[in-house]
Amino acid sequence: MICCGASLAYVLGTFITWRTLAIIGVAPCLLQLVGLLVTPESPRWLARFGHPGAFEAALQKLRGKGTDISDEATGIKDFTEKLQQLPKSKMLDLFQKDYIRAVTVGVGLMVLQQFGGVNAICFYASEIFVSAGFSSGNTGMLAMVAVQIPMTGLGVILMDKAGRRPLLMVSAAGTCLGCLLVGLSFLAKEHHWGKDLNLVLALAGILIFGGSFSLGMGGIPWVIMSEIFPINMKGAAGSLVTLVSWLGSWIVSYAFNFLLVWNSYGTFFIFASICGLTVVFVEQLVPETKGRTLEEIQASMNSSLASPSDI
Repeated sequence: MICCGASLAYVLGTFITWRTLAIIGVAPCLLQLVGLLVTPESPRWLARFGHPGAFEAALQKLRGKGTDISDEATGIKDFTEKLQQLPKSKMLDLFQKDYIRAVTVGVGLMVLQQFGGVNAICFYASEIFVSAGFSSGNTGMLAMVAVQIPMTGLGVILMDKAGRRPLLMVSAAGTCLGCLLVGLSFLAKEHHWGKDLNLVLALAGILIFGGSFSLGMGGIPWVIMSEIFPINMKGAAGSLVTLVSWLGSWIVSYAFNFLLVWNSYGTFFIFASICGLTVVFVEQLVPETKGRTLEEIQASMNSSLASPSDI
């Protein structure tokens, strides 16, 4: 849905002014506020703070009326009791031994996601197409939107079939290839390699990058981040990871124009290197969370929550 909303904004942006687009953006914000009125509270939060009746009601509502929730409810209660024995969490507690792997994975994925150049390419896609030699950036923008939505849908279908790790690695490899092609397009333009070669490389690179990012790197890091931290650390961890994500977005967005002036093709080769590093990072450090409960994932990553049988 994020992809659809962003894609709609890109399409509208080719026809209307940015001021009108900003005003239109108020409508979904108001819709979210209304939606919150009918959104159930987190069952795990209710269990943690001693609301057993509301906890089971919220869990039943999320799973459906005819679903047997007894086993899941028992597992959540047992895990919550174990959490209650732990001290109240603070931001600095995230850097203790018990949670350092989860922090490394969560923060690392967000750093690599942002410094792989996604917001530079998304925010400046039109300018990139023009710089690469297109007369207008609108055609390229519409083509990018047309690729992103089906690729995101494919990622949704495959996430619980192929698993998080394979999709992340394929996605990161694709963004690496996309950045390489865009870098080569600027290199071809600078050295006059063949007629319109730079246009073909730029268009192919942006489309491959956008499609590959939508397949996995766009959403899966947020999914994994929500799965690897125990409930007593979710608030602090979510704040830290979100801060890192938006800080990285700001740095890349702010620096991109300066980098492009410094060395256009070198900038995208740097992005490609970071995307390649992401493949290695995922292969070495990111756990597969497909088909495992939140309690199983967190116990395997955080020693203080593991039972003797887990160890």
